This record gives sequence, structure tokens and C-alpha cells, in this order.
Amino acid sequence: MNAIGLLASDTYYIILVYLGLIILISVLLPKLLESHKLTSPIVYLVLAIIVFSFFSESPLPHLSDDPIIGKRITELGIIISLTAAGLKLNSPFSWETWKYPIRLLLITMPLTVVAVMLFGWQYLGFAPATALLLGAAIAPTDSVLAPNVQSSSPHKDKAGSSRLILTGESGFNDGLAFPFINMAIAMALIGTHPSLWINDWLMIDILYRISVGAFIGLVSGWFLSKFIFSSPKPKSHSSALLALTLTLFPYGLAELAFSYGFIAVFVAACVFRYEETKNEFIVPLNDFSEDIEKPLLAILFTLLGVYISHGFIHDFELYMIPTALIILLVVRPVTGLIALSGTNINLSRKFFISFYGIRGIGSIFYLLYAFSHASFEQSNEALALVTTVIICSIFIHGLSAKYLVERCEPGCT
Repeated sequence: MNAIGLLASDTYYIILVYLGLIILISVLLPKLLESHKLTSPIVYLVLAIIVFSFFSESPLPHLSDDPIIGKRITELGIIISLTAAGLKLNSPFSWETWKYPIRLLLITMPLTVVAVMLFGWQYLGFAPATALLLGAAIAPTDSVLAPNVQSSSPHKDKAGSSRLILTGESGFNDGLAFPFINMAIAMALIGTHPSLWINDWLMIDILYRISVGAFIGLVSGWFLSKFIFSSPKPKSHSSALLALTLTLFPYGLAELAFSYGFIAVFVAACVFRYEETKNEFIVPLNDFSEDIEKPLLAILFTLLGVYISHGFIHDFELYMIPTALIILLVVRPVTGLIALSGTNINLSRKFFISFYGIRGIGSIFYLLYAFSHASFEQSNEALALVTTVIICSIFIHGLSAKYLVERCEPGCT
């Protein structure tokens, strides 16, 4: 049954009822979990798997067969979280803010792509294009799933703190993953030999899309800040709604310009944070972004739970568990430590930053984005492996975050 048929059936209303309840839970859950080590993604995922396991058939198409719905939902979650991340950087254009995140972006991320790609190609038997797609999807840390280890609000953390290092990394690496994703798409469409696509990839995917995305973010962030700050101050709830403008306006412009909207959204939020000196807008904007993130997170994990309760159980293979653990417990920590070597960060902080390479919704988005542009061999298997990594990350990082942050925060931040 196609997506239109599903939307016309009673299943659609069942999903609406479930989403209504899960969004209510998302509002109440953070307070209920304050004294526990559980995180909300664990609860959402487990609940969705249990509920939708009772369905004889999946209420949604397999994610790799019909990627558009999943791509759009995950896309919205990411851009909202990128706005929140940008607003939390107190000095967004200071070298002190970026001197450590830039190491993670330029060293850890490419090393992760290469390591996962080679492992997938040589040892797991993935086709070269699929192996590269796997590495590119796994490499970025997730801005949606890392509230416990990132800065929780503007003004709270100083530049150079572990929380802000992770916030800066997750804010920019979502956009910087796209060149690798597009390289994988080019390999799937044209062929694996670099001579077939390297020139276009360098000129368009690297030079044009990154620079134009950043430029649109700078201009739109500056324009929105000047326009908003010169207008009569809106009521508190209206000023909070400006977070949607700060998210949707630069993203839409960047995508229309055939550039990277993720970069534009994050840069625009950074510019707005830089221009906002009276602190009248930042807190309500940040709070509103986080309020939107909560129901979106519940919806995103409902989507993932539906897939896990049906398609995933057919695609899953046992090798995926040790592979996921290698990625989370070896590849990310080692590449993170390589990037931070030679810095004056103490060893405990290096381990803390390197360990929390949380994988999540962004990885699903990149796979679905690629699947909507090209056909990849072993696509279902790649999706199942990435989902296994996400499940392991949710539990490993989610269950340990509160414990480690409470004990490491004085020395790690």
C-alpha cells in the first residue's frame, strides 16, 4: 500500500491518537525523568516498538522503499535543533569558541568517514558507494539527541567548555556531512572512478554549496536581527515564535539556491546570537526551540519505532551489534583523541568529548536523502546497521550521560 492509501485508512487516525498521547508525554516526561538516569529518547523508542509490534502490518512504508516522508520529518527535527545549537554559543565568532570544535570537524569527522567506509567495504562486503554512504551518515554527531552533554541554555557555559565544544561540533557537522553524502550519490549514479565526478564534486558540493550556504546564513541572520531589533518588541510568546522564522527563512533560501540549508540555519542562528546584545530575545527563542524539539523528538522516535517493529527485524543481522559497538566505542573515541592531541585540554576532558559522539536522527536523514536521489545496493542492510548504531548510542550515551556529566562537569567543562 502506498503512502496515500495509508493516509486514507483507519491506521492514519490510530497514528494521530498515538502521536497526541506521545506529544503529551513529551511535555511531562522531562520532569518525571529528572531523578532518573533514563533519557526521553529511550522511553519514546521502547514505547513505540511495543505499541506498533501489535500491528500485523507496518502502518508506514519501509523507510528505504518510500524515503520522502521520513526524510521530511527528520529534516525538520534537525533544522530546529541547529537553531537551538547556534543560539547557545555565547561568542559564536570567537576563535576561543571554535579552536577545539574545528579540530573535531576537520580531523575526527573525515577520519570517521574513511574508517567506517573501509570497514564496510573490506570487511562487511558493502558496495563502495554504499560503504561511503554508511561512513558519511555515521560520521556527524547528532544535535537532536545530545541535550545532556551539550550546553543547555545561553549564558550558562563559557567558550572552551566541553559542553560548548560538543555543541559547536554538532551544529556544523550536519552541513559538512553533505559533501560526502553527495559523493556517495555520484558514485551510485555515475560510477566509482573519481574522474567521472571529482571536478563537479569539488566545484559544486565543496566550494559552491558550502560557501553559498554560509553566506546566506550570514546575510539572513544579519537581516532578521536588524529587522527584529529595530521593530517594537513583541510579546514574549511572539518573540519565541521568531525561532521559526530564524529556522525556516534561511533554510528555504539556501535550499532554493542549491546550497546547504543546514549550514545556513546554524550560521544564521550564530549571527543572530552575535547581534543580540540586550539578551531580550535569546532566552525565549532558545526555550521555544527546545519546546518544539520535544514533540518533534517524540514523533521522530515514533517513526523509528515503527520501522524497528517491522522492517528492521527482517533487515537486521547479528554482525551489526559488534560493528555498532566498534563505531561508538573505538572509532569515534580514537578519532576524537587524535583531533584533540596536542591541545591543552586535560586527559579526562579529552575522553569525555571524544566519547560523546552521539549518533541519531541525522544519520537516518542522510540515508533517506541519499535513497531519494539514487539507488544503492544493500540499502536495507545499511539502514538496519545505522539503526543499530543509533539504538546502541541511545542506550550507551543516554544511560551514561547524566552520571558522567554530574561527576565530570567540574573537571570536564
